[in-house]
Amino acid sequence: MYRYMLQFIVGILTLVVSTFIAWYEGSTITNNSLEWGYSTPFTKLFNIEITNGRDISQLDYFVYAAKFHPLFPAIMIVSTLYILSVVGYLLIKNKSKWTIGFWALLSCIMILFSGFIFNSPTIGGRILFWIALVCGLISIAVAVFVSLRNFKNKVTIEL
Repeated sequence: MYRYMLQFIVGILTLVVSTFIAWYEGSTITNNSLEWGYSTPFTKLFNIEITNGRDISQLDYFVYAAKFHPLFPAIMIVSTLYILSVVGYLLIKNKSKWTIGFWALLSCIMILFSGFIFNSPTIGGRILFWIALVCGLISIAVAVFVSLRNFKNKVTIEL
């Protein structure tokens, strides 16, 4: 149990640090008025008219960082998936059907996310697309592996 708690704490710390760095990097959108129309979906969602950089939603900082400085947003995604994996393992390690469903749901979420950013014109969008797609495919592989292991154990018990 100790090693899982340690992994969870390291994952949380990595997520927090990468979130603050991505937020800081994305805050440069306030100085780049040319991107206000393209990188501010949350500000538009809240129907806020941008007259200066202070009108931009803090959530849009992450969009801007993901588009132009993708390293720390990518670390945020990977650390979140790692935290979910550790917590999911601890909660459902003895329930194989739940494990298959957990990994299948995680893979669907990641593949849908990659579909939303499929045709991104920025390098950051393309990098995040590939990270999301690969993580989704790995989650599918884990779900298939667990289901095959369960099938093998079921066949062995019946023989």
